[in-house]
Order: sequence, then C-alpha cells, then structure tokens
Amino acid sequence: MAAGIAGVAQENNNQSEGGNYTFALTSLTSLFFMWGFITCLNDILIPHLKGIFDLSYSQAMLVQFCFFGAYFIVSLPAGTLIKKIGYQKGIVLGLIIAAVGCMTFYPAASMQSYPVFLFALFILASGITILQVSANPYVSILGKPETASSRLSLTQAFNSLGTTIAPFFGALLILNEATEVMTAAQEAESVQMPYLFLAGMLLVLAAIFAYLKLPTVKEHTPEVTDITGSAWQYNHLVLGAVGIFVYVGAEVAIGSLLVNFFAEPNIAAMEESVAAKYIAYYWGGAMVGRFIGAAVMQKIPAGKVLAFNAAAAIVLLLITIFASGALAMWAVLAIGLFNSIMFPTIFTLAINGLKQHTSQGSGILCLAIVGGAIVPYIQGLLADTIGLQLSFLLPIICYVFIVHYGLKGSKPKNV
Repeated sequence: MAAGIAGVAQENNNQSEGGNYTFALTSLTSLFFMWGFITCLNDILIPHLKGIFDLSYSQAMLVQFCFFGAYFIVSLPAGTLIKKIGYQKGIVLGLIIAAVGCMTFYPAASMQSYPVFLFALFILASGITILQVSANPYVSILGKPETASSRLSLTQAFNSLGTTIAPFFGALLILNEATEVMTAAQEAESVQMPYLFLAGMLLVLAAIFAYLKLPTVKEHTPEVTDITGSAWQYNHLVLGAVGIFVYVGAEVAIGSLLVNFFAEPNIAAMEESVAAKYIAYYWGGAMVGRFIGAAVMQKIPAGKVLAFNAAAAIVLLLITIFASGALAMWAVLAIGLFNSIMFPTIFTLAINGLKQHTSQGSGILCLAIVGGAIVPYIQGLLADTIGLQLSFLLPIICYVFIVHYGLKGSKPKNV
C-alpha cells in the first residue's frame, strides 16, 4: 500500500554523518513490517464488524475513514513534534500510541460499541502516523543521500511483506473464531486477543527502540532566506496530489471490499474466513510488482509505466464488474500487481523539479493520502445503492485520472 508516507523527498534536503548504519536499518525494517501488517488487518475487520453490527457498506467503510483520516489530521502536528523530540523518541512514542489503540479494542468489544471501535482505530492510526513520520525520513538520512531511494524501497518491501501475511493472521485468529452459532457479543470478543497480542508486540518494539543506541543524525537545511513562491504553483505537483488521493483511495477501497465480494453467490460464494486468505494475493501482487516495476523503469519512462499500469487496472476492473465466478475474482486480485509502482512513481514525478519547494510539496502529497478515507466511503455508498459489483465503477474513474497523469499531467509546468 501507500507506505512511503513522509520524507521520501528528504534526501534532497538532508545529509548524514558518515558511519555504518546497517544495524539501525535492519532494526527499522521491523517497523515497516508492523504498520503494513496492522493496516492490512482493516480489510479483515471491515467484513467482520459489518456482520456483527449489521452495518451497511458505507457504515462499514467508516473503518477506513477513521483510520486514514488520522493521517490527514496527525501528519503535520507529528512532523512538528518529531523536530522537537527527534526520530528515535518519535518512533517510541508512535509505537506506544499504536499499542494503546490496539488495547482499546478490548473495551470496544466488551461494550459491543462500533463507535468505540472506530475511536480505537483512530488512536491506532495516529500512532502509526507518528511512526511513519519518524521512520521514513530517518531511513532516508541513514546513509548517503544518493542511495536514499534504494534504502526506502528495501524497507518498504518489508511493509508489503506485512500486508501479505496479515490476511492469514486475521482469517485464522479473527474470522475463524466467528461461527454461526456465536452471539454478536462473542463475535465481537474474537478480536480482543489478536489485538492484545499486537499491543504486546508494539510495546516490546517500543522498549527495544528505547534501549537501542541508534545513530544520531544531523539534518542539514539549506540556508535559503529568499524563497519565493510556493509548491502550489507547480501544476504537476497539484495534479500529483490528486493522483495520490485517487490512487490510495482506489487501492484501499478495492482491498476493503474483497472479502464481501468473494462472498457474493455469483462470484465465489466463499465463507469470510476462506475469502480473507485470498487478500494476500492482492497485497502480495503489489510486493512482487515493485521489483518488476523497478527493473522496467530502468528502460521505460516512469510516466509511461504508470499509465500502462493504470490502464491495466481499468481493464481488470471492467472484467470484475461484468464477469462472474473465478474470472471476476482473479481479475480483481490481479489489480494489486499493477498498483505496485503507483505510489512511489506518482510521488517522485510530482516532486520533480520543485527545488526549494520540495519539502512543502512532499507535505502536500502526504496529506493527499486522506483519499484512503474518502474514496472507500463513497464506494460503500455506491455499494448500498447500486450493488457491490457495480460499485467498482468508482475505482475506474480513479485510474482514468492516473492514466492522464502518467501521460500528460506529470510533465513539469509552472501554473
């Protein structure tokens, strides 16, 4: 998913002291794995909570609304906080807040309260946001600036590993525990132990990172006192922000509805616990596609690769909408493969040529991740009104814009 949230552009503005940072980078990969794992669990929670509380699709999508809404609300304050306390303490704080969010699932289940579940998700996502705002730029400056993108790509591969494994965890420990003979209260309580386990893991990581002697790095801010204009004056940056918005929204919306889609009688008629395991193909495809895309873009311009992938996603969505059975099922899963390179490609194309406005542009792109809160909710409304299968028309609109951005909108041009 959209894991490289903040600081991808920081290599343009930061430099580090010389040193061997292998141990620090190895430790940081665990963080990328954890937040990918936890974020992907939302795809399991949505059908589970939908059944427990008898929710409409739009109501169930409030899970993603609260989760990704936290990114929009917390990102900028988190950036200010990290400047004061430093990267390592920011990581520890993010882990602790995320653990508190996980622990809040326990009273939410005991109270059988959907609003409390949503509150718990907001706390959890706030912690992950602080974690990302700390870890991404930290990875970026732990080494030579010219290899920053390579380091981020490597650590983000572990994020994709987390999103690939999480569906099996959720299917086994959450959906498998829920049976037809269970009461709503018992089904709600099935999330308590898995999220307490996650809270424990997060607290262990917090203790480890509080104890570790990670390198202290110095940020280098260019002494530019006569900065004029704004990142908003760059058309390709503004369109890139829209691209991030629709991409994250489409990716999250599709992943969120997979379990319910596979349960449809004309698709696969799968039980939720079985369908959940297939989500791994969607997110696993994204992991594989990153390696393929990185090789392809060595020879083909990034904009063209982006447009091709978005066009392929459109074709697959049309099959998803108008076909049935295994064809529709595998078509929607294959979209993950073509999603793979979209976030980093849109991001890098959007910040290209911003010069002294790069940091501001990076922040604008980070805020655009709120698309993961809004687009899924709109698709939920569509699913309630025109049906689940036809609701996949919305992601098509998102990918049409991305095709345009890859071919034309990404070309630098001042407004």
